[in-house]
Amino acid sequence: MTDLNNIGKNAKAAAKNLNTLSEDIINSALNSVAEEILIASDYLISENAKDVSKAKADGKSAAFIDRLTLNSSVISGMAEGVKKVAMLKSPVGECVYEYENKEQNIKIKKVNVPFGVVGMIYEARPNVTLDAFALALKTFNAVILKGGSDAINSNIACVKIIKKALKDNGIDPNACQLIEDTSRETTLAFMKLNKYVDLLIPRGGAALIKNAVENSTIPIIETGTGNCHVFVDESANIKMAADVIFNAKTQRYSVCNACESLVIHEKIAKDVLPAIYDRLSEKKVEMRCDELSYQILKGKENVIKATDEDFYTEFGDAIISVKVVKDIDEAIDFINEHSTRHSESIITENLSNAEKFQKNIDSSCVYHNASTRFSDGFVFGLGAEIGISTQKLHARGPMGLNALVTTKYTVSGNGSVRK
Repeated sequence: MTDLNNIGKNAKAAAKNLNTLSEDIINSALNSVAEEILIASDYLISENAKDVSKAKADGKSAAFIDRLTLNSSVISGMAEGVKKVAMLKSPVGECVYEYENKEQNIKIKKVNVPFGVVGMIYEARPNVTLDAFALALKTFNAVILKGGSDAINSNIACVKIIKKALKDNGIDPNACQLIEDTSRETTLAFMKLNKYVDLLIPRGGAALIKNAVENSTIPIIETGTGNCHVFVDESANIKMAADVIFNAKTQRYSVCNACESLVIHEKIAKDVLPAIYDRLSEKKVEMRCDELSYQILKGKENVIKATDEDFYTEFGDAIISVKVVKDIDEAIDFINEHSTRHSESIITENLSNAEKFQKNIDSSCVYHNASTRFSDGFVFGLGAEIGISTQKLHARGPMGLNALVTTKYTVSGNGSVRK
């Protein structure tokens, strides 16, 4: 098994060195990484091809392979993401609270500081390697990466490029380390490396998140799975509803912000469901329907009856569940019961209902007349994201730079003693 203690020690030392650097040096390193990624595009694609070939041989789904695959367009996007992070202002050092206690003769400030060492466990998404590194470095954190076995060649190639750029800019290459042992035993041991790792972020499927919640001794931020809903209210514009749902479901099946479940007001169901079916049938999406929606669409291709489990499922595929409800209150209750607290949307012309939905839905991102696909760090102006948090402590929703800092109080006096 990999010597995790040594990796942890090296990361801790690198984090200490990062604190001595200026933001200009950090930005220079990030821009160098972006340039090196583009220069090494052919190398990255060839290493990634090994992972893709194995995934295909192992019978992985098309959605899985889509997440895994690097091409020139994806690599350009990765490089652009790193450049955008470099352009952002680091929150480190910002004063978020200030108070002068004149009676005690002290001045108090609360300032943003790095966590120190951030650990990242993720699955078959090589782009996460770059995003996690860039956000960690911009917040003066060292990062230890633990990718899955399915993307190991891609991740090794990415980190090799990162380390070269760090070294070229006079930064300790141990500021970014990859655990190359992908065994379950090493993953579990990494989750208990709380002597060196200050924050752990698991990003992946439900099993990975559950494993981290149950086994980590390091404080974690949960990045949730995405059983995302779109509710079509009785006043919805039918064409808008069909178009938004088509985008939310079919633009990319594999992403966590794709719509997995439709909730339809019964007063509009007979009119809107055929229109939604017509759009989704363009991509041969299977609709798993409750009894009421099944009776409306009965006999159509790719329409089947849903099981109870379907309404809790993140399909990550050309499948969507459908539930008909009597009113907005039932829709809110149904969504809160079945969602993973990720992203939900209401399609309605009734502003009062839109406000009610956005207030009462207990998810990290709640939309009105918009696709759930917008839940993304780039779209939200964060430059990149390290994940989408579905918990309520510290960070929630798409997580950018502000999610990777904590705070400390600095107190200044003049020989002050408490009175």
